[in-house]
Amino acid sequence: MVAFRKMHGLGNDFIVVDNRDGKLKLSDEQIKLMSHRRLGIGCDQFIILEPAQNSDADVFMRIHNPDASESGACGNATRCVASLIIAETGQSEIIIETLRGLLPSKEVGDGLYSVNMGGALLDWQNIPLSRDIDTTKLPIEVDGAATPFAVGMGNPHCVFFVDDADKINLEKVGPEAEHHPLFPERTNVEFVSKKSDGSLRMRVWERSAGITMACGSGACAVGVAAFESGFTDNRKMDIELDGGVLTIEYLENGDVIMTGPVATSFISDFDLDEAA
Repeated sequence: MVAFRKMHGLGNDFIVVDNRDGKLKLSDEQIKLMSHRRLGIGCDQFIILEPAQNSDADVFMRIHNPDASESGACGNATRCVASLIIAETGQSEIIIETLRGLLPSKEVGDGLYSVNMGGALLDWQNIPLSRDIDTTKLPIEVDGAATPFAVGMGNPHCVFFVDDADKINLEKVGPEAEHHPLFPERTNVEFVSKKSDGSLRMRVWERSAGITMACGSGACAVGVAAFESGFTDNRKMDIELDGGVLTIEYLENGDVIMTGPVATSFISDFDLDEAA
C-alpha cells in the first residue's frame, strides 16, 4: 500500500508521496500506473518527498511527469509541498530543494503561498535548445502562432504571444510545439494574450501531461518572456490560467516570485498489487 495525498494548485493536480523514511521503492511502471487517470489515481505530476540533501533545505521534492520522466521544476507543486512543510514545522518560511535548486517558500496569508523559483535560464544551452539560436524569436510556427520566446525554469518552455489565447486549438498545436526538433528534451508550451486590464491570459500544454488547468513554472516563464520581449512593461503581473490566477513578479536580479493558492483534494492509499 502506498499512502498519498492528492493536491492541486489552480487545478494543476499532483500525487504527493512522503518517502522521507526511505522505505518506499517505486518503479517507473508503478509511477505511470498511479499517474494514469483511468487505471490509477491520475495527476499532472507525481511528487515524492525525500530527505533534504542540502543542510539549508527542509525537504527534497522529486518531480515525475506522468510518463515517469523527471522534471527539474513544478511551481504549483512547490507551493503545495510548501504548505505541507510549513504546517508540519510551524515555520513561516521554509526551503524546498529540487533538481532546480533551493526554492525559498512562505505563507503570505489568505491561503496563498509564495515561492522564489530562482532565476530564469535564457541561454540556449541551459533551456536547453538543440543548437545556438536567438532564443527570443524561435523559427517555429504552429497554426499561425509564430516566433515564440524560449525560457528555462528548470524545465523548458516555449512561449507564444497571440491575439487571443482562447482561440488557439491547444490540443492540435500543443503536441506539435512540444516535439519540435529545437527542444531535445521536449518542451512545455504556453500561448499568451493581453487582457483589457493589462493582465495576461495564458493557456498551457505540458510535456507528457497535455492540456492542464495551470502550470506554475509556465507562468514564471511567461512573466519573464513578456517583460523581456516588451509584451508588458510590468515586472509584477497577474496571469489568468484556466484554473485561476497566479501572481508573478520578475525581480531585477532575475529571480521569479510566484504566488497562488493550494488545496488538498483527499488523502488515501493505493494498493499496487490490486491494481497491477
